[in-house]
Amino acid sequence: MGQDLFDLTGRRALVTGSSQGIGLALARGLANAGAEIVLNGRDAAKLAEAASGLGGSTHQLAFDATDHGAVRAAVDGFEAAIGAIDILVNNAGMQHRTPLEDFPADAFEQIMRTNISTVFNVGQAVARHMIKRQAGKIINIASVQTALARPGIAPYTATKGAVGNLTKGMATDWAKYGLQCNAIAPGYFDTPLNAALVADSAFSAWLEKRTPAGRWGKVDELVGACVFLASNASSFVNGHVLYVDGGITASL
Repeated sequence: MGQDLFDLTGRRALVTGSSQGIGLALARGLANAGAEIVLNGRDAAKLAEAASGLGGSTHQLAFDATDHGAVRAAVDGFEAAIGAIDILVNNAGMQHRTPLEDFPADAFEQIMRTNISTVFNVGQAVARHMIKRQAGKIINIASVQTALARPGIAPYTATKGAVGNLTKGMATDWAKYGLQCNAIAPGYFDTPLNAALVADSAFSAWLEKRTPAGRWGKVDELVGACVFLASNASSFVNGHVLYVDGGITASL
């Protein structure tokens, strides 16, 4: 047992939104644990650049995760041509910061599609194949905002709350088929999505005081949680939201 519990050799992992940031870091971490990686994004050029950095037998699967039909076609085509997707990391997402009273309706619809519909679209498409095999791992990327709100991002908070509950729903429906469906909820990490906040010295100072660990997270610090949830080590973990946040949700 021991390290074998975390060995992903012989498994294939699809990571959505993986051309940069958290998605790329998780793809790299899963590859280092032995998994064969399928990168996803809408920009084929960015995907190719990310794949060149991973090396090995890395696949590139360009599709728009907000398009249900395109997702189904891409996943079904990949399974038929290449083989099984054993692990899915639903990472695609976006942020839009505006006070709620001024939040544009089109931006609200876009963030719902990007942060919630993608989890449903890709999760369903991949799960249909996993169910036939009676095995699979689905890891949804939630957020500290699954549990907490802060000013200016109410719709984002709503989407991440939905991701947490959709994860529980996936586990409730699909555990009987041998699937483990869980979520990772990152705290504040230094990523392209948070670039404006990282550059804001006042916000960074507030965050360091608010977070028991006293700092921003580094994306590589999410890898251990992802490998755990993707591996045999989590064979009886289902419907769980794992906060990786430096303690921010534990303290006032």
